[in-house]
Amino acid sequence: MTRKSIITQSPGRINLIGEHTDYNDGFVLPAAINKKAIFRLTKNGTDKDINIYSENIGNHFSFELDNFNPIENGWENYVMGVINELQKFGAKLKGFDGQFGGDVPIGSGMSSSAALECSLSFGLNELFDLGLNKWQLIKVSQMAEHNFVGVKCGIMDQFTSMMGKKNHVMLLDCRSLEYQYFPFDLGEYQLLLLNTNVSHELASTEYNTRREECELGVEIIKNKFLGIKKLRDVTLEMLQQNINKLPEKVFKRCRHIITENQRVLDATSALVKNDFHQLGQLIYQSHISLQKDYEVSCPELDFLVNLTLKKKYILGSRMMGGGFGGCTINLIDKKQIAKFIEIAAKEYQLEYGKNLTPYLVSIENGSGIIEK
Repeated sequence: MTRKSIITQSPGRINLIGEHTDYNDGFVLPAAINKKAIFRLTKNGTDKDINIYSENIGNHFSFELDNFNPIENGWENYVMGVINELQKFGAKLKGFDGQFGGDVPIGSGMSSSAALECSLSFGLNELFDLGLNKWQLIKVSQMAEHNFVGVKCGIMDQFTSMMGKKNHVMLLDCRSLEYQYFPFDLGEYQLLLLNTNVSHELASTEYNTRREECELGVEIIKNKFLGIKKLRDVTLEMLQQNINKLPEKVFKRCRHIITENQRVLDATSALVKNDFHQLGQLIYQSHISLQKDYEVSCPELDFLVNLTLKKKYILGSRMMGGGFGGCTINLIDKKQIAKFIEIAAKEYQLEYGKNLTPYLVSIENGSGIIEK
């Protein structure tokens, strides 16, 4: 089917639990949400002219298919990165005009970047009949971030944006890429995101540093234990036996990943049993581990989690995403949402002089066509 234009959407995501485990071949439990990146793509009749407009930022950007390179910073790298990776797959692209916008908050930990990448790759695949499957498009989108943006992200964000299923969370094994959908009906509870509206500059550089620290841990541990390829293969007992060989920071990084993988598996058991109190406790444990062992939280995130601790109507709270800003995710009694938002907004404003942005999220489908 030949098309001249197409409109596609890809959602942002939440991650119920399982933070920084994906690039360690571990387990994650994400879901696609009702915040989306939308791309309108139109063939322009040229062989190589690309013209892109960002509605949210108000910027135009043009380049040619046979002549482009990363720039220092900016959304343009996500677009060029996707095209670069498609070309590596042998995609026969021609000139097109694109404009994109959406409502996934940037820097929120809801992965606006993956939503943009997946919406574009999905749309170009349809517009030019490239014949790539969803897993290939997921890889294209992930590698765009590695090679053009410079963030060595795992596969979770792009997987979730592409493969999300309405009213389900997904257990993804980031090694085998096997996944399982779990119905997600919280009954009297609701997921509430609270955006700190801060994005500390540490985020991208520290992300890559954490990855390097995990890799160093693996290099040391595998000298004692055969068959270790990633932290996925390491038990707490193995880690403890290497405590004197590992730098303290590296030991703590490894401990977070090992315990977080187990929390993800325990969370799926809690969901099957509808045991939301157990799920909430696991969410709290995840935050403490991210704060103390992985050290990717920040004062604003910790403040919001601490606000929930004595409120019985909140079962769990933690930072969500890469860290150093963005949102907390909270498992809260639906009837108490308005009251808690009012309390949190007031306390946060008093403490930091900043506004808090609340988001009630619903679980939606992944990438798709809006209009042919």
